[in-house]
Parts: sequence; structure tokens; C-alpha cells
Amino acid sequence: MRKNPHPAPWLPAVLLTGILLAAVNLRPAISSLGPLLDSVIADLQLGGLTAGLLTAAPAACFALFGSLAPKLALKRGPEVIVLGAMLAIGLGLLLRSAAPSTPAFLFFSAVALSGIAVGNVLMPVLVKRWFPDRIGRVTGLYTTTLSLGTAVVAAVAVPVNEAFGGNWRFGLGIWALPALVAAGVWAAAYMGVRRLRPSTQPAGPMPTAVRMSARVNPWQSSTSWWLAVFFGLQASAAYICMGWLAKIFSDNGLSDATAGLLLAIVMGVSIPLAFVIPNLAARRPNQGPIVIVLGVCGLLGHIGLWISPASGSFVWAVLLGISSCTFSLALTMIGIKSRSSVGVIKLSAFTQSVGYLISIPGPLIVGILHEITGGWQASIGFMTAQLLVQIFAGYMAGRSGPIEGPVPGPQANPVPQRLQGT
Repeated sequence: MRKNPHPAPWLPAVLLTGILLAAVNLRPAISSLGPLLDSVIADLQLGGLTAGLLTAAPAACFALFGSLAPKLALKRGPEVIVLGAMLAIGLGLLLRSAAPSTPAFLFFSAVALSGIAVGNVLMPVLVKRWFPDRIGRVTGLYTTTLSLGTAVVAAVAVPVNEAFGGNWRFGLGIWALPALVAAGVWAAAYMGVRRLRPSTQPAGPMPTAVRMSARVNPWQSSTSWWLAVFFGLQASAAYICMGWLAKIFSDNGLSDATAGLLLAIVMGVSIPLAFVIPNLAARRPNQGPIVIVLGVCGLLGHIGLWISPASGSFVWAVLLGISSCTFSLALTMIGIKSRSSVGVIKLSAFTQSVGYLISIPGPLIVGILHEITGGWQASIGFMTAQLLVQIFAGYMAGRSGPIEGPVPGPQANPVPQRLQGT
């Protein structure tokens, strides 16, 4: 019997739900571990080097495993690969929570992080593929959901752990459940996409846009490099903020509780803006001015940390929170700097793999400078210099054109027509 070529009426809603659920699951493996790290270290008798590897592992795994996503997605389709990524996250978290030894804990952490890495790369691809006329809006929803998931899990990790009697294994393992729920939704989405495939993926040669995108090499594109540097430096700034900002405030006379509240303000400010900024960016041919506005806010925040970190701490936290919205901006730029979903797969993988490699040294340098000097002035100076480079790279990426040239013909964006109005 011939498959029905028309999309099921529920498919757009399931795809959007799947994207948002995937976003929820792209950070709990990381943000749930930090508050419980002391308990894990004590129980598994982790050494200082091993504990340091745990904190550096996310960026390294994102760079390594994210580079594998394009070939997998092009061969099997991004929907089934995201399904596999959600299963990897869920199973990795479950097995990590039951790990009897340090090597097992590290291995299953890497399994979960590999799923996150693949999900990181393919989310912009899925937005481009299924919602090409609403890239800004859907990216805004996705990044807002990701930010909320990160903040909520970090806030409730300790209370949830205490609810399970203070056993860190339950406190970490419980976060496998949302990933398994997401896997179920993506299984339904994949079945719907397979039903749709006869009309959207005809037999024979690839459409013109796909053939041209297959020849695109991000390594040879200046747009790709500017975007990778921008993405990497904003990620570095985010890790520095999460790892060191509270200590900067507390070392300058504020209580630990106040310092934690200020860090929460930084994260909270970015949540509503993470929905607004992608919409603004997707409507503009040049995202450079948005990069500059966000960068100036960050520079003012750094100046405040340098001159008077305690007295103006609330203002500096708000400014740094606004500046941190570059993550949602970078993801939006990935979606609009290619003319096809195949091009976005390659651009997303290149940008995030190279970018996360760039992000690794920043937090380490901040800590080393603080240890050498005994203060924070040198570290803040480094953060400011890094931000200046980030602004320049982001401006250049924003004003650059797509990584492919113009694609002739009606198949420049081979996306099912029934879904374009979703």
C-alpha cells in the first residue's frame, strides 16, 4: 500500500514539542552535577585531577562528539539521530548514577555528554528544516526553554537530592526521566517524518540546493570561522561567569548568599531576552549591531567589576546578564547563515565543534591569573580583552553572507510546504 504523502495534522506540534523537550535535556547532566559534586567526590574518592576533568569534560565532549553529527544526520536523517541522542542522555544519566567506580562514572558521563553534543548541533538544523519561516521565533522558544531548564535544575538539584535522603545517586539519576520522555516524543516525530518522506525526499538525484550544500566546506568559509570564534568566546564567557563570578563578588565583601543571588540574576535576565533577540536577529540582514549592543553591556559590566564590584553589584549583574544573550544570537545566526538544512548541518557542527574547543582555556586562564596575582584585576582584564575579540568576531559574522552562494530553482529550501505555516 502506498504511503500517504501528506503530513499528519499532529506532526508540526510533535516536532515543536520534541525540539523544546530536547532543549530541556541539553544541560541537566551538567547543571545537576555541580551542586552535588562534593558528595560524588567523597563517595567515589575522586582525586583533584579527576574532579577537574569532570568540570572540563562538557566543552571537550561537545567539540569531539558534535563533529560526528553531520555524517550521521545526512546518512540517517536528523530526527532519528536526535532520538538516539535523547536515549544516550537518558541511559547515560541512569548508568552514571549507578556507577560503582570512577572510570565507570566518567564513561557514562561521556555517554550522556555525547548525546548532548549531538543535540546541540542538530537543534538549529531541525529548526531550519521544519520551521524555515519562523527561525527566530522557534529558536527563541528553544533557547528560552534551554535557559529555564538549566536554571531550574541548578536551583532544585539539592532539594531533590535531599528528598531522596541525600543519596546523590538518586539525585543525579532522576534527570534521566525527562530525556526518556523526550525520546518517546522523538520516536513519534520520526514515524511521522517517515510517513511524509515520499513527497519530500523523491528518489533520484538530490535537489539542487542539497547538491550545492554538499559541496560547501565550512573550513574554507570566512563566515564559518567568524561565527565559530564568536560562538567559542561567548561560550568561554558563560563558563567563566558560571564558574567564577560568584567568587569575584564574595571575595569583594559580599556574602555567599548574595553572590549566589547575583549569579541567579545574571542567568534570569537572559531568559526573556533569549526569546526576543532571535526574533530581532532573524529579521535583519546584518546582526552586527545587535552584537555590538550586547557587547557594550558586557564591557560596562566588566568596568563595574573592575572599579566597584560590591557597591554596584546589582547593576553589573544585570549588564552581564544582557550580554550573555549572545548564545541565543549565535544559534540564530547558525540557522540563517546557510540557505539549506544540509548547509546548516555542516555550519552548526563546524561552529560548535571549533567553538567549544576555543572555549576551553578561558575559565582555566581566569583561575590561573587569580592564583598568581591573588586578586581579580588581571582576570577581569583578560575577560575584557576576550570580550573585545568576541564583539569583533560577532560583528564580522553578522555582516557576512551565507556560506553558500545563491541557489537557483524552487528547491532552495527543500522543506515540506504544509509545515512552513506552522
